[in-house]
Amino acid sequence: MDQDHKTPEAGWTSQTMLATMRNQRVQDFLFHKITLAFALSVFVVLAGIIIALMIGAWPAFHEFGPAFITTVEWDPVNDKYGALIAIVGTLSTSLIALLIAFPVSFGIALFLTEICPVWLRRPMGTAVELLAGVPSIIYGMWGLFIFAPFFADTIQPALAHTVGQLPVIGQLFKGPMMGIGILTAGIILAIMIIPFIASVMRDVFEVVPAVLKESAYALGCTKWEVVRKVVLPYTKIGVVGGVMLGLGRALGETMAITFVIGNANHLSWSLFAAGNSIASTLANEFAEADTPLHVSSLFALGLILFVITFIVLSAAKLMLVGLKRKEGSK
Repeated sequence: MDQDHKTPEAGWTSQTMLATMRNQRVQDFLFHKITLAFALSVFVVLAGIIIALMIGAWPAFHEFGPAFITTVEWDPVNDKYGALIAIVGTLSTSLIALLIAFPVSFGIALFLTEICPVWLRRPMGTAVELLAGVPSIIYGMWGLFIFAPFFADTIQPALAHTVGQLPVIGQLFKGPMMGIGILTAGIILAIMIIPFIASVMRDVFEVVPAVLKESAYALGCTKWEVVRKVVLPYTKIGVVGGVMLGLGRALGETMAITFVIGNANHLSWSLFAAGNSIASTLANEFAEADTPLHVSSLFALGLILFVITFIVLSAAKLMLVGLKRKEGSK
């Protein structure tokens, strides 16, 4: 009697479990496929961007060939175009920005995590994050109307009379002192990317286990020794990632550069001289391009900027892989 009474209930329970398992399998299948579709959409968008840039840039490369990359001339009147001025301007301003921003960002992050008093840490951290949220056009307007006149009246003459007198490097600091140019654009870019790099470095430094730093202090290490021998080895991968994040923004910055770089299709050794970048050229001329070859040349500049960014990020990834391998070997 007991077995007859329990059998229907046991069968009902097993059917419920099977139905629940089927529902779970269906849910897992749908969840897997939906998330896979989201992930693949990134590759679809990336492929679409690359294909669109290549199709748009093909007439320019077909007309000018590989010489398009090494040609200085950019003459919309005669429909003759070359990308060298814009490429040099993009790389030089980004390099200047990185040379300035990296040590400053490192100092900010180090102060906030290791030296700053507790009561001041949160307000200063919030201020850095607020700077990262300022629109780029605000930086450009400030650079053009406030920084550029001060730079022309004070800093450029000082650089010309000191560093500009040196035999080789002095050529970089001679020329018209207008306040706008390659060096000004690089400094404005540095101010823009400092909050990004500093925020990433600060977050990375904060994940270092406190016991490691306390052990180093207990052994008599100074703050600099703790940073150099404990914090940096533990966080070097994250530091490189933060620097590359800032460099990526510097390479593609548009509005701020357009305000202060001078927008001159002229190639000069002087960092005081006006120049151009890929992003500023696109911002200035895309709406006014009236010939198919002009539009195609602008697409070609966009494709070159994409390739430069891809090379920089790939180099960063390879560097991170090398660092991981060295850590594994140790």
